[in-house]
Amino acid sequence: MSVEAPLSKYRKHNLLLIAVMLAAGSVWFWYDAHYNQKFITKHTVDGVPDSTLHFNLKSPPFLLLAGVIFGVRYWMIKDRKIVASDKELVLEKLTLPYDRIESIDKTFFNSKGFFVIHYKDDNQQMMELKICDKNYDNLPAVLDYLTTKITG
Repeated sequence: MSVEAPLSKYRKHNLLLIAVMLAAGSVWFWYDAHYNQKFITKHTVDGVPDSTLHFNLKSPPFLLLAGVIFGVRYWMIKDRKIVASDKELVLEKLTLPYDRIESIDKTFFNSKGFFVIHYKDDNQQMMELKICDKNYDNLPAVLDYLTTKITG
């Protein structure tokens, strides 16, 4: 049996929302600067564009690029999850066998939403791994499962 904690919906939805808003803003600013004659007339003084029109002329490529970056970031992290299986804890690129875990500090889990795993790496050095419930859904179930595997 294994318990999974997928990446939080809040984080994924925020990335998508930001990407869409930046792309829509880019299209809107581009339209206003090039085709909306009422807007162009309002923001032109003696044949020279004011700062608002100048911003709308120059910003669309940058906004679109930022939207693409946020979209790519969403695509990169959308399937991330923490898996607590029978023998190991698997995080993105870290596989942590239970026999390497020294302790789990869950002092601040209820109040601040994170716990810290103390473990030994390949060189037998003590390391800490902080896992926050703002990044993953279903983290209390993973923490309970980890606690039973480590103590039991």
